[in-house]
Amino acid sequence: MADASPASLVAARDDFNELVKDIRPKLHRYCARMTGSVVDAEDVVQEALAKAYYALPTTEVSNLDGWLLRIAHNKAIDYLRKSRREPLDALDEVPPQAELAPPLEARELATFAMSVYLQLTPMQRSCVILKDVIGYSLAEISETLDVSVGAIKAALHRGRENLRLLAKSLEPDVPLRLVEPEASLLAQYVDRFNARDFDAVRAMLADDVRLDLVQRIQARGAAVGKYFTNYDKVDDWHLAVGFVDGTPAVVVSDPAHLSAPGYFVLLRWQDGKLAAIRDFRYARYVMADAAVVPARP
Repeated sequence: MADASPASLVAARDDFNELVKDIRPKLHRYCARMTGSVVDAEDVVQEALAKAYYALPTTEVSNLDGWLLRIAHNKAIDYLRKSRREPLDALDEVPPQAELAPPLEARELATFAMSVYLQLTPMQRSCVILKDVIGYSLAEISETLDVSVGAIKAALHRGRENLRLLAKSLEPDVPLRLVEPEASLLAQYVDRFNARDFDAVRAMLADDVRLDLVQRIQARGAAVGKYFTNYDKVDDWHLAVGFVDGTPAVVVSDPAHLSAPGYFVLLRWQDGKLAAIRDFRYARYVMADAAVVPARP
């Protein structure tokens, strides 16, 4: 019988995390564009990796990256069905054109917000992401999605054309502004945190506050106090109020590089108290696709 002691389970989980650490950013990049959110993408990636962790011991895997991406794809589709009631689209017919639409260039991809991808059908979206963002070959996409190369070519062709059309009709972003009482609460939290007045920060917490330090720990209630104790031991952070993908957030930078935020923290308030903290300090790959905007005074 396999060793099921707590120590062995922790070691097995650590070994798995080490095995997938290099592909995790790729999985997140894919899921972010599939779901339209860097935050929701992390939830999808966590679900996918949890499924992979339990399936791996009894599964023969010859291509770990492809296997994990397929699981992530299926979890992303599940997310879309549940959250948007978005059915899988029928496969397009092979386009009559002899040539596919040209690949999307890096400068084009950089202009597309996560939400723009959601205006494609799921199949078009998936094929464009896998080919032009991730860099998969048509054969690799076929294996991952379990569809024919012809169907992939059709979805890829139409997806590229649709994205280019959407890019021409994009409207200027409306300036984001915080509203009360969240504006004042966020400002108080940031000011007290930056002043290292952690007793005042703890006074803002709800009794049953929840902490999710992504990829590290989860805690609740009084146990969350240690989170602030650990932050007080280091000096590689400076907090500011901002937005991440349009959501109010705490944006964190290294004081030596204030112009380049390294990660962010999401806070949820209830009845004037801090009810939940989600800190991406140890999942900084999410910043590669996050739209971070400083809050206007």
